[in-house]
Amino acid sequence: MLNIKIEKTTTPKEKPKKGDKLGFGHIFTDHMFVMNYTEGKGWHDARIVPFSNISLSPAAMVYHYGQEMFEGMKAYKGEDGKAYLFRPDMNAKRTNNTNDRLCIPRIPEDDFVQAVNAVVDVDRDWIPEGEGESLYIRPFIIATDEFLGVAPSKTYLFMIILSPSGAYYASGLAPVGIWIEDEYVRAVKGGMGFAKTGGNYAASLIAQVKAHDDGYSQVLWLDGVERKYIEEVGAMNIVFKINGKIVTPMLNGSILPGVTRDSVIKMCKHLGYEVEERKISVDELVSAAKSGELEEVFGTGTAAVISPVGKLRYKDDVMVIGDGNIGPVSQKLYDTLTGIQWGKIDDPMGWRVEVK
Repeated sequence: MLNIKIEKTTTPKEKPKKGDKLGFGHIFTDHMFVMNYTEGKGWHDARIVPFSNISLSPAAMVYHYGQEMFEGMKAYKGEDGKAYLFRPDMNAKRTNNTNDRLCIPRIPEDDFVQAVNAVVDVDRDWIPEGEGESLYIRPFIIATDEFLGVAPSKTYLFMIILSPSGAYYASGLAPVGIWIEDEYVRAVKGGMGFAKTGGNYAASLIAQVKAHDDGYSQVLWLDGVERKYIEEVGAMNIVFKINGKIVTPMLNGSILPGVTRDSVIKMCKHLGYEVEERKISVDELVSAAKSGELEEVFGTGTAAVISPVGKLRYKDDVMVIGDGNIGPVSQKLYDTLTGIQWGKIDDPMGWRVEVK
């Protein structure tokens, strides 16, 4: 167990008022968690301190070789007034999967969850209470050695910052348009596609710009070898309802193992849907759309939870899904997952964790 020292701010910020537009990732709370790693000493000096800038050498390795990782989670204000996390153990496990790939020292899972719990507890008054609002949690690790050589760093910073946030998409649950990218690739098996690291997101930006310029909200990536199998959206995993079945690309080393993806799969099975995790070719998708068997499409992710898709574009094919409204399965999953997260309904899966 970590011995976390707490230094409270003497100059608290003004908190957003109920009804204020929060956006996503623009506002930050009063405090942050910080912990150091030194080779030979391990993780040490766990502390919660006032939110502030940090000072790093221009030679810090994170700037030059990209040795860094991050996570994304949320805290919720329940209808009972208590603060809750959602499956924090899953984020702890995924943190270490990413750390292993990037040669970053592991953080004991219990320590990770304790750190998240502690900093959220200190700033629990920042958890917004408006419909669909939450406190976004961003844990991250950066390499800090002053060394211009390609090698794993010997020192690191683990930090957690918090951001009160509204709905991820300004359009809310209105279906979005997705551009299926046919020129660039995001990741390949054996690479870092499964890791939560900034390089994956930097690689996605050029296609994101293309998609936005053509009026689409997100990019759906194909596999990097054959350029024919569906993988994931830039900020989400992707799920299809095809001929009554829930189908999602199987994890293959180049797809991020999303916590919401896993939750959707388990919840769909709990609700009685048949679920398939398998390869899905873009040709199968186009064919299903033309035959009417492609009944629903939605993204899954921490920020958006469920993001219904109303339109897919692949080369010259534009596929319109449904009647322009959110589909019944997408709506059911959104209502169920957010109901659990905000404490509005019973939690049959044991996923909701109270912040204490």
